[in-house]
Amino acid sequence: MTDVDAAAVIEDLRSRGVDVVRVSYSDLLGVDRGRDVLLGELEAALGHGLAFCRAVFHTTPMGDVVPVAGGLDAGLPDIKAIPDLSTLSPLPWEPQAAWCLADTTMVGGEPSPEGPRQVARGVADKLESVGLAAVVGPELEFFVCERDEGTAQGWRRYADEPGNVYVVGRKGDPRGILLTMLRYLRDAGLQVTAANHEFSAGQFEINLNHSELVDAADRAFRMKSAVQEIARHEGLLATFMAKPFNDEGGSGFHMHMSLVDSSDGGTGTNVFGDPDGSWGLSTIGRQAIAGVLRHAPAMAAILNPTINSYKRFGPDTLAPWLVDWGLDNRSAMIRIPPERGSATRMEVRLGDATANPYLGMAAIGAAVYLGVRDELEPPAPLEGYGYDPSSAPMLPQSLPQALDALEADTEFTKTIGSEFVQAFLSYKRNEIERFSRYVTDWEFREYAYHL
Repeated sequence: MTDVDAAAVIEDLRSRGVDVVRVSYSDLLGVDRGRDVLLGELEAALGHGLAFCRAVFHTTPMGDVVPVAGGLDAGLPDIKAIPDLSTLSPLPWEPQAAWCLADTTMVGGEPSPEGPRQVARGVADKLESVGLAAVVGPELEFFVCERDEGTAQGWRRYADEPGNVYVVGRKGDPRGILLTMLRYLRDAGLQVTAANHEFSAGQFEINLNHSELVDAADRAFRMKSAVQEIARHEGLLATFMAKPFNDEGGSGFHMHMSLVDSSDGGTGTNVFGDPDGSWGLSTIGRQAIAGVLRHAPAMAAILNPTINSYKRFGPDTLAPWLVDWGLDNRSAMIRIPPERGSATRMEVRLGDATANPYLGMAAIGAAVYLGVRDELEPPAPLEGYGYDPSSAPMLPQSLPQALDALEADTEFTKTIGSEFVQAFLSYKRNEIERFSRYVTDWEFREYAYHL
């Protein structure tokens, strides 16, 4: 946490009529956990932290606690959430409230190993050790749904009309929810740049400005939480689920990443491009691409972290299917946009919107670090339309395959954090086990009448 004059901050908040500070942090899934703290108690919370059960990191969306090491087996001990006042921002959809993030620690003060913000910070430190800082510009897609008690799920797509990709105004958004979100996110200081209707009915995208890896992850995490909360205020559901509907495509989490010289705090010269290099890319830029290609199977487990994630993959989906890269080619897993000079970057299109922003950016950063450290070189870029499995290796096609690939990639797991990876593997394999025993609607429809 950056040193901040807490007394001055509290007095400033009081002068602006703020009487509550929401303190939140990310669990393994990227769910926003935390506590609302009365302003008069904030200084005490800064001193001793806010206590939570460590098993909050291991809790499923259905509220069950998964037996991950350090949780149930240790008697459900505490962790502490220490408010980071350097992240303090307005909470414009909640009157008289402000919002800050927290760093999670063990009771003894050491960082909690499965804390996603700490995982991202550890990877940023690895990059700094080779003189680099990653700059990330996140793009997140999501669906908005409205109540419909006549459906099995209780929800249907909002503004469910075809062909509205990139339309503006009330045609694809009759309630103006996207403009409401955009303005609130701006006022919350999240550095949003633009928003648009996406390809599918009821699907939208919001883009964030680029910044240093941990800061970009902070803002993407908060943006996901904020979008869902703003939708709730409107009686709607915003979901970042990878593929919520059988008859529409999925939602992606595309990350534009460049590399800069870290000697001046990560605001220096872009070192991803070189006008004299192959494809206008520097040696470091090509090594970064090669690192992501080398470790993509392991990364898939983190960037596509649910059983549902792999239903988004496939040919002709504009979601990646193969481990490949291309020049301004959206059918490739890594796209190199046409800009060069200070805007030279790669767009990693592997992730879906369920990915935890901290873990997703850490995964890409870890692969980049290994590519630079090991001086890897990429193969020739994809030409033409992709999805030809004879041209490149295939990504994992299921969560079990991806988890096995993550566990097998020992260099990657060491870089991103071995203790975190073990917790993640235990948590996700429990998810697979639970799903394997669950009778789905598809099974009943397929088998019950004839068999």
